Amino acid sequence: MVAPALGLTESAHWPPLESLSRVALALAVGLFVGLEREWRGKEAGLRTFGFVSLLGALGGLLGTSFALAAIAAAGVLVTILNVAALRTTSGIELTTSAALMVTVLTGIACGFGHRVTPAAIAVVTTGLLAYKEKLATFSHRLTAEELRSAILLAILAFAIYPALPRQAVDPWRLLDPRPAFVAVLLVAALGFVNYVAWKLAGPRGMTVTGFLGGLVNSTVTVAELSERVRAAGAREVSPLALRVVFQAIALATLAMLVRNAALLGLLAPRALGSSWPAFALMGSGAVVTAGLGVRLQPAQEAEGPVLPLVSPFSLKAAFRYGLVFVALSVTGELGRRAFGVSGLYGVSILGGLISSSSAVASAGSMGAAGTVPWQVAGIAAVLASLASVVVNLVLVGRVTRNRWLTGRVAVLVVSLVALGVLGSFGIARVLGR
Repeated sequence: MVAPALGLTESAHWPPLESLSRVALALAVGLFVGLEREWRGKEAGLRTFGFVSLLGALGGLLGTSFALAAIAAAGVLVTILNVAALRTTSGIELTTSAALMVTVLTGIACGFGHRVTPAAIAVVTTGLLAYKEKLATFSHRLTAEELRSAILLAILAFAIYPALPRQAVDPWRLLDPRPAFVAVLLVAALGFVNYVAWKLAGPRGMTVTGFLGGLVNSTVTVAELSERVRAAGAREVSPLALRVVFQAIALATLAMLVRNAALLGLLAPRALGSSWPAFALMGSGAVVTAGLGVRLQPAQEAEGPVLPLVSPFSLKAAFRYGLVFVALSVTGELGRRAFGVSGLYGVSILGGLISSSSAVASAGSMGAAGTVPWQVAGIAAVLASLASVVVNLVLVGRVTRNRWLTGRVAVLVVSLVALGVLGSFGIARVLGR
């Protein structure tokens, strides 16, 4: 969209509110970005960025040729800035130069009449400048495997997915590559984002680490917490420490429920709309159970477990997710055709014992494709999540062999199963109408 050059007709109307509002917005975004540069003591600071943004706004108001001239003038200013920096041996101001060029373009966008886009770009630019240290620290903490995982995820999402067939590739209409690929990408992307959040937080307490670890992989988290109890020995673990571990397990279970509900909502929003009572009741039960422990002291909560969570996305992980998803989808559809809704429910329970996220993704994809009613997909996702909860009880009992902890986890599991069934009962009534 290119705004026409201002003519005599517009200048004859006073006050020219439209032109003034564009200039005011350009000045605001320029000063906003320049404030951060001024705070860091850069040569190009508050006033420079304000002038550059105004220059772009005037170019946009006067027409395309003047906008191009404004970009050229900003380029000359950037050249002078870097020549002066080199003479003072302070190095090239690449970041400031890039920010100046972005600012002149946002000013031009303001001059053309845009509102939200230049403001949003100014906020993002300032954020990139202000969080320099945190971004640098985070990038330096990335391993080669994590970087390759992120690149691979982008390649699969933006290069391979668009080339996939848009219909089933088998005569029985069981294998549809696109829904399977979308489900795998969503599971992997959610796991990767949760992994990044967990890594940024670090071991800031067993309960916090339990929740963040549960977002990535609740089974691994519960297994590691149980292993810590086993390694310490039943006689060496204090009652307070056991309560802390139990709280962490309850929060890891809560995180798994939150992740599965989010995955279902992304794939089949209507399925989540029917199953949200069950997820809400189970989540509330996990929160209440976790809060029944004693109030933690900082010294007792400070040490968090070192969870052996690797980057959740790789070719091997994608292949495994894909195989599990396709197997569950095909088995679930065959079970539905042979045994009706009960067949799909049985497959979802078995799938939840292996990978609740894959089972939920399979149920959500079937609901989104219209293969099963969205209410049935919601119940199947709840059953898969409950199966994962039961696996945690088995892990705690076999690894810790601690009666107190196993008993408390059993109470948690029984409570969540009861709440899940209670929440799903309303869905079953809808299906019966």
